Amino acid sequence: MKQNHSKQGATIHDVAQYAGVSAMTVSRVVNKSASVSEKMRKKIESAIEELNYVPNLAARAARTGVNKIGIIFSNPKSHNLGDFLMGAFTAGSRLGCELLIEPLPAHPEPLDALKTLINKGVSGVILPPPICDSLEAHQLARKHSVTALSFASGNPKLHSPAVLIDDFAGASAMTHYLIGLGHKKIAFVKGDPSHSPAISRFEGFMVAMAEAGLDVEDDCIFQGDFSYKSGLDVAQTLFAQDKSQRPTAIFAANDEMAAAIIAVAHGMDVKVPEEVSIAGFDDTAIASTVWPQLTTVHQPLQQMAEKAVEILDATLRKTTQEQKHFVAPFKLVERESTGHF
Repeated sequence: MKQNHSKQGATIHDVAQYAGVSAMTVSRVVNKSASVSEKMRKKIESAIEELNYVPNLAARAARTGVNKIGIIFSNPKSHNLGDFLMGAFTAGSRLGCELLIEPLPAHPEPLDALKTLINKGVSGVILPPPICDSLEAHQLARKHSVTALSFASGNPKLHSPAVLIDDFAGASAMTHYLIGLGHKKIAFVKGDPSHSPAISRFEGFMVAMAEAGLDVEDDCIFQGDFSYKSGLDVAQTLFAQDKSQRPTAIFAANDEMAAAIIAVAHGMDVKVPEEVSIAGFDDTAIASTVWPQLTTVHQPLQQMAEKAVEILDATLRKTTQEQKHFVAPFKLVERESTGHF
């Protein structure tokens, strides 16, 4: 008797049970073997269509000895992307992996990007924020025997490999650095709240301020979204304050927002760093192209991307799935956008 099955994530065993045949027979149909009768083939193809079954191409790819690794990226305009892809392709070339790139904005829902890569037969996938923090994404990958690696997550999954930096510690180090320059009223520009690193960086700032015995006033906390535009919007509001009420230092959760704040400061004749120190996070290309050059926290993105591909490749080649979290070292980079108060 046929039983009802969910059409979401059907397996080869679901198809076999639905059609009343063995999984091996379904496999022969999927692989277009000539040893299956036309009547049986039509029956199984009907079951495949009814259950919306997607063949596990990842297992087939694994048998060839070449690991097919998918890479999802969330922001094609990000200054991070070049370093990230350079690192991933360097490792992929060295290890003989096949890399497939899928942009998140090309899909109506984030999970659709992952489904596309699964349908293309990846055996591993690198997930950036915010999809790396989605339990649903990790469950979907596991259901299709795809190993998911969380990249730059502020909250990596214990059951999955991950490559990250300590965002909390990095933000804390930058905050203590600004305090050490004599700043007591420090503004913080938060990143996209759907990204776990944004949350970790804000927490690092708040804890460091508390450790120094400094209060953080409500008018010193601003919500950004990691984009240059959000930095422009925040800066307009911030520099509209009376000069005597302004913070003496501004710490933005990434370089793009910090660079935008510097641009608005120039336009409003606010001297950097004489009147206000400005710091960022990530040490992307924009940090050294703005004037004055940006004090920031260096995230070794290229090396992290290389490590991510290495970990996935090694994990996929092992018979036992050993999960590994790699925490890359960060570095505080002092440049001309910050000064003593």
